Amino acid sequence: MNAPDRPSIMAPAGLPKPPQFDKVEDERLHRKQWLAVAFRLFSKFGFDEGVADHITARDPEHTDTFWVNPFGVHFSQVKVSNLIRCDDEGNVVEGKHPLNRAAFAIHSRLHMARPFSALGRLLEMISQDHALYDDFGGVVVELDEGKRIAKALGKNKAAILQNHGLLTVGKTVDEAAWWFICMERSSHVQLLTEAAVRPGEKLKLINEKAAEQYFNIVGSSFSGWFQFQPLYVRILKEQPDFLN
Repeated sequence: MNAPDRPSIMAPAGLPKPPQFDKVEDERLHRKQWLAVAFRLFSKFGFDEGVADHITARDPEHTDTFWVNPFGVHFSQVKVSNLIRCDDEGNVVEGKHPLNRAAFAIHSRLHMARPFSALGRLLEMISQDHALYDDFGGVVVELDEGKRIAKALGKNKAAILQNHGLLTVGKTVDEAAWWFICMERSSHVQLLTEAAVRPGEKLKLINEKAAEQYFNIVGSSFSGWFQFQPLYVRILKEQPDFLN
């Protein structure tokens, strides 16, 4: 998925860069491995909710299909071999497990729109690169709602789905997963801060110039990708079975 058209900082000299692949099979395996890691990491951070929630990655060869977690398998048990691939009509074209209909309804429309929570308001000036979708009507099983969510997201990298949760996108699984971690932490910080504010007081916000300068340093696609790399190493050491 394409990230917003914003200024970005290229990888500084000496730092690793996102890998390039000569064979589509190698790129597919790479995406599936990082997708499995993202699920394991989200489980470790407590971002799972029963059999709900999902992360998807477009297939590098069959670009009208995407890889997603199997329905009924806990995030902590997701691995390369049990990921499933589905098309934009909701058909499982590879894999043995069923598809979560809600995952298809939202994610298929997001992938089509980007070729390759309870408060009902935006976060304060901690991160302004997100949108608010305030028309949530329950568990998403209809494509029309998926289209509306994709439209609300626009060119932002994240969205708050009122009464539902958070949604993030990126050019890589690494980037999208890191933005979700940042978004969840920003939400947590704001709630804690608001709880500590005395009646009549207001939050002290970051000014727009400082926020823009901060974004130009840590808000680029490369930064999102790079921040996730140590987390991959952590899961690889602790839970190497995700590679199976």
